Amino acid sequence: MRILGLISGTSHDGIDAAIVDFQESDGHLVGRVVHTAETPYEPALRQRIIDALPPHPTTFAEMCELDTLVGQAFADAAAASITAAGAVDAICSHGQTVFHWVEDGHARGTLQIGQPAWIAELTGAPVISDVRIRDITAGGHGAPLVSFLDELLLRGRGTAAALNMGGISNVTVIRDGSVVAYDIGPAGALIDAVVTDLGLNPLGFDADGAIARSGTVDDELLASFLAEPYYAQSAPKSTGKELFHLPYVHQHVAALGREVAPADLIATLTELTVRTIVDDVRRADVGYLAASGGGVRNPVILEGLRAGLPDTEVVLADELGAPADAKEAILLSLIGWCTLHAVPAIVPGGTGAREPRVLGTITPGAGPLRLPAPVPVLRDLRLESA
Repeated sequence: MRILGLISGTSHDGIDAAIVDFQESDGHLVGRVVHTAETPYEPALRQRIIDALPPHPTTFAEMCELDTLVGQAFADAAAASITAAGAVDAICSHGQTVFHWVEDGHARGTLQIGQPAWIAELTGAPVISDVRIRDITAGGHGAPLVSFLDELLLRGRGTAAALNMGGISNVTVIRDGSVVAYDIGPAGALIDAVVTDLGLNPLGFDADGAIARSGTVDDELLASFLAEPYYAQSAPKSTGKELFHLPYVHQHVAALGREVAPADLIATLTELTVRTIVDDVRRADVGYLAASGGGVRNPVILEGLRAGLPDTEVVLADELGAPADAKEAILLSLIGWCTLHAVPAIVPGGTGAREPRVLGTITPGAGPLRLPAPVPVLRDLRLESA
């Protein structure tokens, strides 16, 4: 069964896609990654998304329009992948997160836009969507969902961890068969916000870490950022741009009572990403760390992680069969397959849910919706390149 996974993460820069051809036998699942792609949002649409995210005010009218526009962008990305790699049996779309409601340390709700009916209408394929909320209704944080994939890929490696660095960094730690996963803090979220706000790079991010490398870490400002109470909370926990946004940076800089040069600010925010990850991975005492997400393309971050974790083997997730840039899209493909086969795609230790749950809502495609026979148990997963 060929499943197309689609996702736009907290960096909201575009849509990642992956087509995985799954073959299952007696609970043993093999996924052949046959196609991956990245489709940037049109600049005007990306700006509208940014302008609607917390702490900016928005309206129901703007959310309605963005739900349609993002849905159409996802539909176009899906159609392009199908044209490039052939038909699929189903599509699993994460959509674009615009709000993640956390109160008193508990996730209360989450909102992803990108109307799946547009995808089903254009491609004719059934679409699985809205995959986070069922976990929250079961007491989980709805994040990090990638802990489900991480646990399958890290089995048999002893004490190991998987790190994803998008807008927010999250980690999954496997020890003695138990799983703990949570959001660490900002990865690209604050860096990208400042780069965009100051017009430091038209791409909206610090390409190759060049800006950070040209600056100097401001230790006083870094200490202020590190005092954020979120870091001291116990797992499971989740966060997002509801907390880590541009005004958050402005507040900390203003509290210094002096100016900070743009390059020094980017260097400090980059070091914040490195330091928070290093501190948590050290506490977990893992010997193997597989990293993925856009952050691995920033050499300053990757160098910082390796320097700060001399006793940990830091590799890219490619070594596990999941290309670092496409891992979350592959996760969506896996969730889609699991939903269609009635397989729960939650690791309770990863999200804090009471019990595993089958995720998502299904929008029918052009033809009759025929679900395959349920798979009683998913024993393991092996990913292969096409």
